[in-house]
Amino acid sequence: MKNYIYILFAILSISAFSCTDLEVEEIDSEVVDQDFSNVNVESRLDGLYNSFGGFMIYQDNTYALMEVTADAQLIPTRGTDWGDGGVWRQLHQHTWTSRHPQILNSWNGLNGLTFGANQILLSNPDPQQEAEARFIRALARIMILDLWGKVPDRDPSLPVDSNPIVYERGEEAEHTIAELIGLIEEDLADTHINNLPSTGPGAAAEDLRRASKAAALHLRAKFYLNKHILLNGAGNNSAANPSPESADLQQVVEDVDQISAEGYSLQSDYFGIFESPHTSTESIYLITGGDGANPRIANTLHYNHNFVLNGGGWNGFATTSEFYSLFEGPEDTNAPESGQEIRRGYVPNDDLGRGMLYGQQYDNNGNALETRGGAPLFFTREMPEELTGHGEATGIRLIKYPPLYNEDGGPGGGPANQIFFRYADAVLMKAEALFRIGNSGEALNIINNLRDLRGATPLASLSEDDIIDERGRELYIEFWRRQDLIRFGKFLEPWLYKPQSEDYRLLFPIPITAVSTNPNLTQNDGYQGE
Repeated sequence: MKNYIYILFAILSISAFSCTDLEVEEIDSEVVDQDFSNVNVESRLDGLYNSFGGFMIYQDNTYALMEVTADAQLIPTRGTDWGDGGVWRQLHQHTWTSRHPQILNSWNGLNGLTFGANQILLSNPDPQQEAEARFIRALARIMILDLWGKVPDRDPSLPVDSNPIVYERGEEAEHTIAELIGLIEEDLADTHINNLPSTGPGAAAEDLRRASKAAALHLRAKFYLNKHILLNGAGNNSAANPSPESADLQQVVEDVDQISAEGYSLQSDYFGIFESPHTSTESIYLITGGDGANPRIANTLHYNHNFVLNGGGWNGFATTSEFYSLFEGPEDTNAPESGQEIRRGYVPNDDLGRGMLYGQQYDNNGNALETRGGAPLFFTREMPEELTGHGEATGIRLIKYPPLYNEDGGPGGGPANQIFFRYADAVLMKAEALFRIGNSGEALNIINNLRDLRGATPLASLSEDDIIDERGRELYIEFWRRQDLIRFGKFLEPWLYKPQSEDYRLLFPIPITAVSTNPNLTQNDGYQGE
């Protein structure tokens, strides 16, 4: 139990759950309190929101599990930069183990949220506070189930030496995933959602970082779209996946319609959505904390891109030529007005571009940038044969959140928030649900309306591949690519630097420290003996 006690301490101190020493005997007496009658519920809720933002806002940990393991993002090792003991290569190539530090940090952070929410629910919250705690708990449980396939849970009122129960699949399970699904549905029931505020688009960032009706409806829609996978597990291709229930898909449609009724709408200025997230008509739920959007900007820009907080980028994250080719436009350029769709982005000759940064790079005064060795800074589609041994300029870069400038024109950092739930995602979830129900005509109209807004050619018909590709074009580096690929049976397929993955890679291993401290936890298939 020491790991769960440590997590509670981490929540109370609003940490980013980065420590891996889970045996912290001396703090037990400070944090264990089974009388929750005097808890400051509002303060605890604020701490949970801060904690979630703290470990989601950076490029590692849970973001890395959700995006770096997928096909749109890779982190080449450039000399010794981004080597980091191979942790990034392991995620991209699906060779991670139960000792991977980012898997451990993610496990600790998300399980800490469930424990903190459980505490609040024992602390006499008012109806809105209860609904917020249930939203946080449902969000954490869904993410844990998605990433690991089993979910520990401990009642904070029990003695501290009691081991968490575990909801898991299998005939021998004492607590089943079906039981957990019912608890998630209870947390996201209309009874509780209706106790949340109607925080419409353009609200203050402080309001958009907290649970609202629209945020809970979005979470519920995402839950029901993936429920058949969460409940039964995924196959190694779309044909092997279980089928969703029509009633669940209809719930997705109804929830998205309710989000629309809350005032959210698609925004025509695609990159403007990310320039000021809290003013966008699409921003449903924000994550805040730490350095805001700066990590999402700096991790991809070159060292000589002097745009972020008076310093250069970290020159790491890139994408593949295959993902670049998903977008309409000429293959050899993405200069402004060269025929590419809006979402692929552009690189002007007088500033940093947006979207996919390809070709010669410039500063905000129109000067052509160079590598540290003095060569033209030209981001290339071509890459070496291995994920190691890359140069400074290999790989097209992805950037959505723009660096902002001070009044004197100097770099001033990026937006203070990142978008976690966005209306375009909701619209695409509705289109997918309609398609799977059999209403492909309405689904096609929804997707073509979005494509028209993004400057892309309308589709003549609609297939599963069209839907997953459209989600990739619209939502790249927005947390959901791994989950989407699994739902469409494509997560195990080979892509650049990654061969076909083993079936068990659909789930991550339970961190070795968690298995060793909770006898109710067993390791996921494929990872035993590590």
